[in-house]
Amino acid sequence: MSTPTLVKFEDALTRYQPVMGLEVHVELNTATKMFCGCPTTFGAEPNTQVCPVCLGLPGALPVVNAKAIESAIRIGLALNCQIAEWCRFARKNYFYPDMPKNFQTSQYDEPIASDGYVDVEVEGETYRIEIERAHMEEDTGKSLHVGGSTGRIHGADYSLLDYNRAGIPLIEIVTKTIEVPGDKAPAVARAYVNHLRDLMVALGVSDARMDQGSLRADVNLSLKPIGATEFGTRSETKNVNSFRSVERAVRYEISRHAGILDAGGTVVQETRHFHESDGTTSAGRPKSDADDYRYFPEPDLAPVAPDPAWVEELRATLPEPPAERRKRLQTEWGFNDLDMRDIVGAGALDLVAETVEAGATPAAAKKWWLGELARTANEQGVDVAALTITPAQVAQIQSLIDAGRINDKLARQVFEGVLAGEGEPEEVVQARGLEVVSDDGALSEAVDRAIANDPDAAQKIRDGKVAAVGALIGFVMKQMRGQADAGRVRELILEKLS
Repeated sequence: MSTPTLVKFEDALTRYQPVMGLEVHVELNTATKMFCGCPTTFGAEPNTQVCPVCLGLPGALPVVNAKAIESAIRIGLALNCQIAEWCRFARKNYFYPDMPKNFQTSQYDEPIASDGYVDVEVEGETYRIEIERAHMEEDTGKSLHVGGSTGRIHGADYSLLDYNRAGIPLIEIVTKTIEVPGDKAPAVARAYVNHLRDLMVALGVSDARMDQGSLRADVNLSLKPIGATEFGTRSETKNVNSFRSVERAVRYEISRHAGILDAGGTVVQETRHFHESDGTTSAGRPKSDADDYRYFPEPDLAPVAPDPAWVEELRATLPEPPAERRKRLQTEWGFNDLDMRDIVGAGALDLVAETVEAGATPAAAKKWWLGELARTANEQGVDVAALTITPAQVAQIQSLIDAGRINDKLARQVFEGVLAGEGEPEEVVQARGLEVVSDDGALSEAVDRAIANDPDAAQKIRDGKVAAVGALIGFVMKQMRGQADAGRVRELILEKLS
């Protein structure tokens, strides 16, 4: 396979306008699958969560998951969509090894939600992304290609199939054509997927874990000469599973398409695989059009006709939109844009908010979650939200600092103890003997030893050079394992030497 000729991203934009379309698949967090009662637990032993329905065995009949319908409607409402008063499922026919029925039960021309929009912000500019549809369907199984160096079927020794995921409820959110300034296209794509992820979590309909595939994006992209009205041929980069990768996929495909067009070639309409290692894409299979799937109404499922009164009841359950919530919290906390971007980027917004609600100041909550705890999460190779410490416990540790019972240095040992499962912050302080020593008798003896150890510093203080007190405080803190009340130590030193 020949290496494509790439055009620099900036150069491509001088001649071509990128046109995007994004399809985001969201796995719902229902307890059971879309059309059967099999569980949906992530990470179960392969092929242990299957039944005749999700395996497509003859005579097995599906039944729609009511909770999935409810989640689909709430997603549609949050996307400002129109909710259909009547819709139905269809069969999307194609053969693929991880599709046990050889068709996918989906929705075609009658989706449950359509004609919506969301607004995303990039570098201070707001871009409206119009939603064509949000429809219900079922997920496929998973193929595991064993052997070879890429994890792809090409070069593999053999393939294994796990059907646990087959039949898990999916919502596919499809945008209308997106045309924004070319240099903003990658960032807008990333911001849009990020927005959807935040929205799904706020709605409580999905954990939206891109690393586990419960939220993944297909990036459709084409180029047209600047000033032209006719769209070019699109490629579809499948199953991109991180915000950064969405941005990189857009940039790479712009460069690749431009290289083909500049050379007088023709872009092939196809699916493409994204490679995390170097940010490139490679050819998958020729991309089918809707007619190729031979859609027809699903004969084994009744149409879905949600009661308008029920739809309005669900509308009342919608949470505050994530973007509005971020702006409100930023104002309440008094943070600047950079502070807020750091919190959101670390995935710590909810953690900081809950810590503040538990009694900590915004500054203290930010300091611990983006400092000590973020460092620990990085060392463990997990998200900060996966740490075994709660916002309430972080607030309790800060309250111990505010009360003067521990200091920041001792607090780090308390965090260590809580994360190690040694109990609540108060229990860790007691068990490890971490409380600050403020007894004048013990502190006075330590101060005397410090003065005797460093007579030069003591003389400087007697001569009025108060800055020298730091050396003596440091000696006392070291002797007392960081547990001395530094403020009281300073007072005692000055009293003795003034």
